[in-house]
Amino acid sequence: MSTFTIDNKTMHFLDKGEGPVLVLGHSYLWDSAMWAPQVDALSQHYRCIVPDLWSHGQSDSAPEKTRSLRDYADDVLALLDHLNIDKFSVIGLSVGGMWGAELALKAPVRMQSLVLMDTFIGYEPEVSHAKYFAMLDTIAELQVVPAPMVDVIAPMFFARNAEENNPELVAQFRSHLASMQGPQALEITRIGRMIFGRRDTFEDVEKLTLPTLVMVGAEDSPRPPLEAQLMHDAIDGSKYVIIPAAGHISNLEQPEFVTKQLVEFLAEVIA
Repeated sequence: MSTFTIDNKTMHFLDKGEGPVLVLGHSYLWDSAMWAPQVDALSQHYRCIVPDLWSHGQSDSAPEKTRSLRDYADDVLALLDHLNIDKFSVIGLSVGGMWGAELALKAPVRMQSLVLMDTFIGYEPEVSHAKYFAMLDTIAELQVVPAPMVDVIAPMFFARNAEENNPELVAQFRSHLASMQGPQALEITRIGRMIFGRRDTFEDVEKLTLPTLVMVGAEDSPRPPLEAQLMHDAIDGSKYVIIPAAGHISNLEQPEFVTKQLVEFLAEVIA
């Protein structure tokens, strides 16, 4: 992992491969390692830049000035400037897609294509907004993810039969959730509030004119296919793919399918 510093806060990122640049954004509560199957394949032909979101993986907590996903898009843009990268594409899953859309709006001339996976760029629906903020309040107060909450959160990230089909993946994630405590747990809730309190990027969706692929797990409960369909309908010329037998972390539940879709899409849109 390489490092980049903003306001005395260190961002860790993977930089692997050579060729046209792909910036990959991981899900909330995960880290850059989530993209390992795709990076292994894509780095054969592309340069993959995979930052750890603030307070995730090896990255420090967010700088004081980073208070929204638009601010985080600025942080990623600063990283790319630091690396002297002009043109790039973004592949974003969950929060990675949310800040990826913001980055596309900030740097439309520099961004070549956008992949929105298991994400939603509109407001968080009222019911889930209330539920997630209540969870964040509890974690912030206790500075730990209590066991009953681990039991609620973990299944949200996977397809219905994940514990049978991918027991090790589910067990690792449950262990990760249970391990978060103290200042890290508190800072994770700060990022969560940025995510679930995000602005409605649909206000600017007509400005997203770059080649866009919208993909979603057929069994994604927090970001269901209906939301992906809304984005596909709103983004002119976008391509829409449903990932079978996959939940929110679709790239790990169906890695071969997802990688194949990415390889084909990128071959079409990046010269």
